[in-house]
Amino acid sequence: MRILSKLGVAAATIALVAAGTALPADALTVTQTKAAQTRLNRLGCTAGPVDGIVGMMTKAATVRFQSANRLTQTGYLSGTTYSRLMASTAKRCDVRPVPALSGSGRRLVISQSQNWVWLIDASGKVVRQGGMIDNPLYLRAGTYTTGPKCGRAGRIRQNTDGGSLYLNYFVRFAPCGIGFHQIPTYKSTGRQIHADYLLGTNYKASHGCIRVSASMAATIWSFTATSVRVVVMR
Repeated sequence: MRILSKLGVAAATIALVAAGTALPADALTVTQTKAAQTRLNRLGCTAGPVDGIVGMMTKAATVRFQSANRLTQTGYLSGTTYSRLMASTAKRCDVRPVPALSGSGRRLVISQSQNWVWLIDASGKVVRQGGMIDNPLYLRAGTYTTGPKCGRAGRIRQNTDGGSLYLNYFVRFAPCGIGFHQIPTYKSTGRQIHADYLLGTNYKASHGCIRVSASMAATIWSFTATSVRVVVMR
């Protein structure tokens, strides 16, 4: 009976694949997982090595894909996610439209639901965009401006948390201590406290600030040489 049961499951699985129906995440074959990783990488989602193993890097890439394609951000290659991923209509992870109702003119736009940030020049052109880590429990939706707050400097090239970390390229925009900065680095080693591939997900949370990659932080630093509006959206 046990053998027959296994054969029955195998037959059903083969039938589903033959019919073109995506399988649930826990039923994906190694071949399907590799195909998903390849597709994620081609769509700019950064899934890492194509090894058939769903590790944290693949899960983070899946979240970015789900976010960009307006799917529930589970991190799992569920049937719906797998089908959408393999479809010709799948949207890229690294290029996204600026949220509607974010205003006009030179500004930075933050989407807390997408964990994404856009830098937009005076003509409306997107200068740069990318993933972020935030904490919406501290930062409320609304419009802010970069610059000094609460008697504190608006920009600090190598800010510190007062302990073991540096917050490089710190640009303040909300009272009193919330700003943009590179993912914190250890003073002792210079290494980041977490990897860039977690940006654009909720797998980490900041203490209120907006964490971005080192290169994005440097771009924001240059972009905010003068005061700039920051629009925070849910």
